[in-house]
Amino acid sequence: MTIELKGVFQITGWDEKAYSENEDGTKQSHAKITQTYSGAIEGSSELQYLMSYQPDGSAVFVGFEVVSGSISGKSGSFVIQHAGKFALGVASSNFIIVPQSGKGELTDITGNGSFTSVEHGKANYNVIIDS
Repeated sequence: MTIELKGVFQITGWDEKAYSENEDGTKQSHAKITQTYSGAIEGSSELQYLMSYQPDGSAVFVGFEVVSGSISGKSGSFVIQHAGKFALGVASSNFIIVPQSGKGELTDITGNGSFTSVEHGKANYNVIIDS
């Protein structure tokens, strides 16, 4: 049986530093991000991305996010592994919940999902939990 979780997250902090920059506008950076979750997931997260920007301003990124909070009254934390892109002002990612990363009442959580940014640092998430 699978359960679909939907909601919104809001970026609450963004600290990004380039570690390689080129004259053509390409660069690689490391971003530390904090977010709050609402909807089917209630809580917050800490996230770190490695990002690679192209000359047109688009980017690809990978990262790990530790989500702490509650789902259907069960509290705990879990880790998400991201693979995403930023293009035309929209960030999106497909991700998995890292196997065996669940803690607390979310010990056995597994699944995958995606997000797409909307505006003002918000994004809509959709997660499919395997149960």
